[in-house]
Amino acid sequence: MDAEYVIVGAGSAGCALAYRLAEAGRKVLVIEHGGSDAGPFIQMPAALSYPMNMGIYDWGFQSEPEPNLGGRRLATPRGKVIGGSSSINGMVYVRGHARDFDHWAEQGASGWGYADVLPYFKRMEHWHGGADGDWRGDAGPLHITRGPRLNPLFHAFVEAGREAGYPVTEDYNGRQQEGFGPMEATIWKGRRWSAANAYLKPALKGPNCRVVRALARRVVIENGRAVGVEVMQGGEVKVIRAQAEVILAASSINTPKLLLLSGIGAASHLAEHGVTVVADRPGVGANLQDHMEIYMQFASQLPVTLYKYWNLWGKALIGAQWLFTGRGLGASNQFESCAFIRSKAGVDYPDIQYHFLPIAVRYDGKVAAGGHGFQAHVGPMRSPSRGAVTLRSGRPEDAPVIRFNYMSTEQDWVDFRACIRLTREIFGQAAFKPYVKSEIQPGAAVQTDDQIDAFIREHAESAYHPCGTARMGRRDDPMAVVDADCRVIGVDGLRVADSSIFPRITNGNLNGPSIMTGEKAADHILGKGMLAPLNAEPWINPKWQASQR
Repeated sequence: MDAEYVIVGAGSAGCALAYRLAEAGRKVLVIEHGGSDAGPFIQMPAALSYPMNMGIYDWGFQSEPEPNLGGRRLATPRGKVIGGSSSINGMVYVRGHARDFDHWAEQGASGWGYADVLPYFKRMEHWHGGADGDWRGDAGPLHITRGPRLNPLFHAFVEAGREAGYPVTEDYNGRQQEGFGPMEATIWKGRRWSAANAYLKPALKGPNCRVVRALARRVVIENGRAVGVEVMQGGEVKVIRAQAEVILAASSINTPKLLLLSGIGAASHLAEHGVTVVADRPGVGANLQDHMEIYMQFASQLPVTLYKYWNLWGKALIGAQWLFTGRGLGASNQFESCAFIRSKAGVDYPDIQYHFLPIAVRYDGKVAAGGHGFQAHVGPMRSPSRGAVTLRSGRPEDAPVIRFNYMSTEQDWVDFRACIRLTREIFGQAAFKPYVKSEIQPGAAVQTDDQIDAFIREHAESAYHPCGTARMGRRDDPMAVVDADCRVIGVDGLRVADSSIFPRITNGNLNGPSIMTGEKAADHILGKGMLAPLNAEPWINPKWQASQR
């Protein structure tokens, strides 16, 4: 059981990577611990709250008790299924802001500036929003669509933003991210268009790609070179050998864990767990970042929300319509309007994101507000807090220790307070007058900094965007784990291609940038030259220095 290239993880980046390597004639083997993505819980967009709470599809990770959030343990879902987290996520498609990638390049990830990554975003996309050849792709494997926005609340949200003085943007993934507008999703013909549907399944139809279901235990390294992956399969430990390279695409949680178990990491930490040091790279597992958000919920005066379907009969009707026709409310993730705004003057590009939802409910679907309501998920985009993923033990079957260290700087609290106050102002606009009855959460009584902070401490949730734990940088940077070609520094024949390598978290949801990472890493691996940079000039608010909007 061997191949030229062995990829660990059939997730967002791993599927794209497998497709491109196989397309180029390379023999690829993908190791995936999870099983099939068949069935309505994954494929029906409106059922998105189910798969991330099902042990069959999710690794079931939790953070350690978070000291700044009252000791709460936060769920850290990661996909354990074909398609990885793209099979259990909210299907929201955001590339990130141009400035995010320019910052990567400034941090030592040369060749990953916006001009360098834009051609890869275009190559991967099949955008259904019309013609915009400068910015968007229309022939790639990844279908990107917009919801029908039939509910009047979607329009009220965008109109309220306009009334509050914010820009309106027709395409936040194109020239202008900043503003209010329609949200995009990886949904096609009423189904979740995961990386498995877009990339892996087509690759598996050809002769060059196959998937092996097994648990990766560690990378096998001989004389400083990665030569294969040790796996557990059917109760037996085996080695799958790679003739050319091993590529880790196992998520920002499992990739650093595998590196550590393979002897790549901080020497002192490895010694603690009895792991022989192969490469002393203290950056492995460090630099962990995430987005946090809160749900600002409002009771509705009019019965226009999705609450009328929040019962067994309503859900059965939606499910049946979707199963038989592929249409209706089941064919949308219900995130159909959104916004990206700046928190204050002097911030040059958006640092707050909104997802608008026409029902008041927890993201995991466990609690719906009693009665008609709607909500905005809102949170800061560039938290300065950093955490770490470390080993719990030297045993591959044990979950790693995940410490996000959320809200550990004063800036986090300042930014979150701004989110709440700016959101209240938006929902106070004339466009929402027919709809807003009262504020459910945090509640009108929560006004002072201390009251707002107490609410955040109790209610802030992860947006499930962990990244950064095997940071890309210059080879002489002691905290960098991979170089700009995704090669692990200090070991030959080993690369990382997933959200672990992000030097800093991007604006918005991470599925798009993760898939782009797989696409671009494939060209680095193939060594055939990169796509030519595209110097399209993104829109930056001309008043950013002087004004917040």
